[in-house]
Amino acid sequence: MNLGLNTEQTILQDSARKFLQSQCPSSLVRSARSDEAAFPRDLWQGMADMGWMSLIIDESYEGLGGSLSDLAVLLEAMGSACLPAPYFNTVVVSATAVQQSSATGLKESLLPKFAAGELVSTLALIEPGNSYGFDNIQTTATAGINGYVVNGTKLFVEYAQGADYFLTVARTEGDGLLVMMIEASSSGITSTPMPTLDYSKQCEVRFSEVQVASDNVIANGEDAKVLLLRLEQVSAVGKCSEMVGAIQSVLDMTVQYAKDRSQFGQAIGGFQAIQHHCANMAVDVDSARYLTGLATWKVSEGLRAGKEVAMAKSFVSRVAIRVAKLGHQIHGAISFCDEFDMHLFLRKVQASSMAFGDCEFHQEKVAVELGL
Repeated sequence: MNLGLNTEQTILQDSARKFLQSQCPSSLVRSARSDEAAFPRDLWQGMADMGWMSLIIDESYEGLGGSLSDLAVLLEAMGSACLPAPYFNTVVVSATAVQQSSATGLKESLLPKFAAGELVSTLALIEPGNSYGFDNIQTTATAGINGYVVNGTKLFVEYAQGADYFLTVARTEGDGLLVMMIEASSSGITSTPMPTLDYSKQCEVRFSEVQVASDNVIANGEDAKVLLLRLEQVSAVGKCSEMVGAIQSVLDMTVQYAKDRSQFGQAIGGFQAIQHHCANMAVDVDSARYLTGLATWKVSEGLRAGKEVAMAKSFVSRVAIRVAKLGHQIHGAISFCDEFDMHLFLRKVQASSMAFGDCEFHQEKVAVELGL
């Protein structure tokens, strides 16, 4: 196992950093908060032109055929920029779900459009009174004419008002799970914006007698459970990569500030308490990167990775918040000013730590893997 970057990944990392520094400065992240558009379309098109949408899509569907390890490089760069666009839900979640399924028709119709950046899709999973998970899905999919009729409410659906599709999980009459792609333009769908911590423009989405064709079903029954567990692993390590990128930026900003800020006639980086904080942050960042890299490699190689994924997500979710808070503490009051970037990263990692299972959710998975 080699967790170092290969030549292609190094080139990808460099090009991603340069593109995001130029096209996604923190000023864009701030302006996107109040923009009426769901996300910056020019930025989205630029990402598509860079080939990012097609990175992990098979070559047979006009993609580049990259691996999850390749994608992790890109996600880390996006995390370091607090990317205000639905790349994660569209490519990491939705495109992966379609590609991993046996739905040949959907693959042929949607994957080339995903690869070209022509579609935006978002996950509609969490429901009122239910945290992350697949055990208590209340949204129903009832057999109808040429398909299903969907009824239910989903919460925290990111970029819903800019989506073309909702990757939706529902329960059938036989108490099995159904995973489907629901067109956002379908009659009976309403979206209501929800104020959120990280400005990701999440919505409450209601499905009322929504007609979904059988051709839009990705998986059902046992196949749905297998697909969702695979998707959970991919998404969890993807969020870890994002958080690693974010806290690396926090560490870099904090170390530079400690060198530049003077107090009592010397740089505050010369004080032992500041040095210890920065050292602890560095240990957390490198530890998070290692656990994330190990889990990503195992998932990418198709190896058994349940324990490694859960360990990475539980650990990174916890230390990312710790690193961000230490960064705030070292900067002092200035870090809470809106024009300073530090709070953007704290908001980002707070939200990411809860996505696709929080620390406690994955600690329970680690305990199960240990036989407890």
